[in-house]
Amino acid sequence: MDHRVCWPILSLVLLSQLPGCEGESRGRPIPKENLLVFTVATKETDGFKRFIRSANFFNYTVKVLGMDEDWTGGDVAQTAGGGQKVRILKEAMKPYASAKDLVILFVDSYDVIFASGPEELLKKFQQTKHSVVFSAEVFIWPNRHLEVKYPHVRDGKRFLNSGGFIGFAPNVYLLMEPWDLQDKDDDQLFYTNIYLDAEKRANLNITLDHKCRIFQNLNGALDEVVLKFEEARVRARNLAYDTLPVIIHGNGPTKMQLNYLGNYIPKVWTFETGCTECEKDTISLPEKDNKFPTVLIGIFIEQLTPFVENFFERLVNLDYPKEQLQIFIHNTQTDHEQDVRKFVEQHGDKYQNVKVIGPEEEMLNPDARNMGLDMCRQDVACDYYFNVDIEVVLQNRDALKLLIDQNRSILAPLVGRRKKLWSNFWGAMSVDGYYARSEDYVDIVDRRRTGVWNVPYISSVYLIHGSLLRSDLTKRDLYHSNKLDADMAFCQNVREQGIFMYVTNRHVFGHILSVENCHTGNLHNDLWQIDENQKDWEEKYIHPNWSRIIEDKILLQPCPDVYWFPVFTERGCDDIVEEMEHFGQWSSGGNQDMRIQGGYENVPTIDIHMNQVGYEKQWQKFLKEYIAPLTEKIYPGYYTKALFDLAFIVRYKPDEQPSLMPHHDASTFTVNIALNKVGVDYQVSCKLAAWDGPI
Repeated sequence: MDHRVCWPILSLVLLSQLPGCEGESRGRPIPKENLLVFTVATKETDGFKRFIRSANFFNYTVKVLGMDEDWTGGDVAQTAGGGQKVRILKEAMKPYASAKDLVILFVDSYDVIFASGPEELLKKFQQTKHSVVFSAEVFIWPNRHLEVKYPHVRDGKRFLNSGGFIGFAPNVYLLMEPWDLQDKDDDQLFYTNIYLDAEKRANLNITLDHKCRIFQNLNGALDEVVLKFEEARVRARNLAYDTLPVIIHGNGPTKMQLNYLGNYIPKVWTFETGCTECEKDTISLPEKDNKFPTVLIGIFIEQLTPFVENFFERLVNLDYPKEQLQIFIHNTQTDHEQDVRKFVEQHGDKYQNVKVIGPEEEMLNPDARNMGLDMCRQDVACDYYFNVDIEVVLQNRDALKLLIDQNRSILAPLVGRRKKLWSNFWGAMSVDGYYARSEDYVDIVDRRRTGVWNVPYISSVYLIHGSLLRSDLTKRDLYHSNKLDADMAFCQNVREQGIFMYVTNRHVFGHILSVENCHTGNLHNDLWQIDENQKDWEEKYIHPNWSRIIEDKILLQPCPDVYWFPVFTERGCDDIVEEMEHFGQWSSGGNQDMRIQGGYENVPTIDIHMNQVGYEKQWQKFLKEYIAPLTEKIYPGYYTKALFDLAFIVRYKPDEQPSLMPHHDASTFTVNIALNKVGVDYQVSCKLAAWDGPI
């Protein structure tokens, strides 16, 4: 009985003699000047740079150890290791071994972000009433057999994590002092063994941050952590314990979740300020064209795609000096060889060089993409590599310049399918490595949140620094990985190197075509894209003044109930004419016509019906989208579904059928579209019985 009474008194006496406890017992706040942050980093990775930015935001004093040393601590992502960190930190702690008023914070840096400042950190540390505090997690590593030795925890995380700890300098030095192992030995096991020794734990006054008040390890806690938007600042909140951790650690397989949080914390993006780092580290392109960076553009035609001719037109019109561009084209589609050949013949000599890999070479997609990267990698003058898949519609002529200006190692412009949420990036990934929707995905795609976003997956169009290919991405095969497709393999290989990939939606860049139902077998296959890619079809075939007819009510009315308006572009007219001439099965112009019900035509013409060329559905769509709205404007209260029994293209020739006899159309309204030029191809378009004069 007496022994049980005396033991806690003895404990209090021992603890009061520990370095650093005297100041704590007085309850005075620890000045932030008494805090020194240590981290070990042998290389300035993207994660390290993010860590430093967050530390600088809160004015932490950080001392980086081991920079430019070879990493000999093993592959900690796959197995035990990390002892090199302990060795380096032990040496660095020697000058501070007796600095009893100094507080040491050690954290990893590649996967750590500060969410709050030194004042809050030190206050929470003092409130623990311990001299050393380690971060805690739900998983035990690396020796699960030690679980039985861990003290039981009533509420909170039970197991030690070595990615972050804080303590008074003498205690931290005593913690390091026993280390005499190898660099490849495990640092977490070393600290765990000390913690599990009850005597050492008591002498050093060690505890764990069980409820994540200071340290938040994400592994095993993803469902607990959410963003908390404060006024012009963002925190991570632990829902399980209702705490606001100071330090966020993306340990284990949670790097992507940390990247997501890092898009906001501590003040990267807020609702009040928007993106606060988008203008940082940007560059300005030179004024003279010959001083522009050299860019190799890799173009990949891996499937049948509509509007290929338009793609090359946009490439030619890209606002970037062509003498600073190199072109690499991989085309697997024989249907697109003519488009590629036309581009090279008409514009190839304007570029530094053009290389084409055609269908006859049977080069696979991943191999071709590796070749494109390698061409830039081996050319020291290649400043950037710009990957563009053929289905990408870059309508912004400044796209390439804007991406270069943003100055990120790998940067994709946001492009997506029109009126759909499908885009060229993923905001998150599932555990099996496929698409998962992040909380902010829809807001980014719809541009309700604009900025530059660290994401786990990009595709279709992206810019890569040439220097990156010659340093961190020297691996020649980036587009192969097990059963993954080329883009997924590329992103996986990049992530494994600790390189961040970004997508920017600061500007409107364009969109991606739908290629699932790419029509083939006709002369001008793009005519059939009115359903799949209506806006692209419209931009190619509908007259630019058509929208003004609706908006500004611009209509010419040469006589009552007759209206003139432009509807097709010259290209649209030409493609329709050429398509019909290519089909070539014109009717005889006689009354006997087995194509129509009853087999008799009262007013015959030499024509081709839309259903003969498989264009009836598309024509009905055209009438509904571009003609019906006009009739509703002209005749208020009249609504039409634009259904028809017969639609056809008529050919008039002086020596064939020069004109048509007077007649009445059996229709509510008639649409006559001239597909060639008045005064050049014909003189009179139409003569109405109710109007004295030609129309």
